[in-house]
Amino acid sequence: MAQTLVSQDSITPWFKNARHRTKQSKLLFHYVFSTIPYVEKLLAYWEWEASLCPNAELRKQALSSLQNKKFHCQGGAFFSTPRTGHEKILVELIVAYQTLCDYLDNLCDRANCTDERAFFQLHTSLLDALSPETVKHDYYRDYPYQDDGGYMDKLVDECQKCLAQLPSYSSVSDNAIHLAQLYISLQAYKHIDLERREEVLIEWANSCLKPYHEMLWQEFAAASGSTLGIFALFAMASKNETGPAVGRDLVKIYFPWICGLHILLDYLIDQEEDRQGGDLNFTFYYKDQFEMKERLQLFIKNSLTEADNMPDTTFTRTVVEGLLAMYLSDRKVKEQAMDQIAMDLVKTAGGGTAATLHLCQIVRKYYRQF
Repeated sequence: MAQTLVSQDSITPWFKNARHRTKQSKLLFHYVFSTIPYVEKLLAYWEWEASLCPNAELRKQALSSLQNKKFHCQGGAFFSTPRTGHEKILVELIVAYQTLCDYLDNLCDRANCTDERAFFQLHTSLLDALSPETVKHDYYRDYPYQDDGGYMDKLVDECQKCLAQLPSYSSVSDNAIHLAQLYISLQAYKHIDLERREEVLIEWANSCLKPYHEMLWQEFAAASGSTLGIFALFAMASKNETGPAVGRDLVKIYFPWICGLHILLDYLIDQEEDRQGGDLNFTFYYKDQFEMKERLQLFIKNSLTEADNMPDTTFTRTVVEGLLAMYLSDRKVKEQAMDQIAMDLVKTAGGGTAATLHLCQIVRKYYRQF
């Protein structure tokens, strides 16, 4: 009998990869043709609510955040796709929470206010949104513009209502609030007076760095600006049996590497825009483009390693590949002559990242602001 030329050890990785790609394709198909259209419907509703804000400045910032940052909601909604029993609630929750984050970002960045106290007070809305039974605060107490017609309250109410329907949210709520507190500190500090901003940010980030010895201060700060860890906790809370240890482990999977990759890619493609506007960009703190690429490659490798520690490896690897695909398919990459960096990052990710990138390019033709 002829000896076989293919061993079981050699075919197992191929089989696992094929199975991964099949599952990934189903996830992406559902996401593109079912999830995103529902996100668009919800965004249209929130845009209508935003248009009712009595104060002109608040109305302007609410509408601007929805029109210019809707891809944040579109991307975040991917975390609802494997949760068929609670998918509708998760999409509604993620869209409301991300819309609130984007609105707050505009209030801190675009409305000529640099008051740290006002920023922290505004962002108590995020903590209230994550606490279904809490009483809402006066979010605009220290802010120069006041009357939004209840717009922010409605976003908080929507989050609270959705979270109350997730069977295991109480088990992961502390983890979600911890990530939100990091996000709030970053948002408050990075929008204060230019003369103090860098010093305060560095001091804050360094005070948090001890458990993350591989990271630079700007990378920790970037990771703190991601909402992906919170969305992953939302998805986990949709399961019937989730204990506190599961939430802690999930945070370690996403923070800091996957969350850091998310925001560093965002800053990567915004370099020219931020340079012209004099805005903060954490990639500017690398000594050169070569160091920046090396650090991003480290984030990719560590993110994929963390993804492989998840029971549902396919989903988390798809999140990592999707981040690269979403940001590196943006027109800003070509406009800034970053094609080679993009190719190197995709190569580092390996696997089907190039195919996911191609899919994202197709999706962008149909959803212009994706």
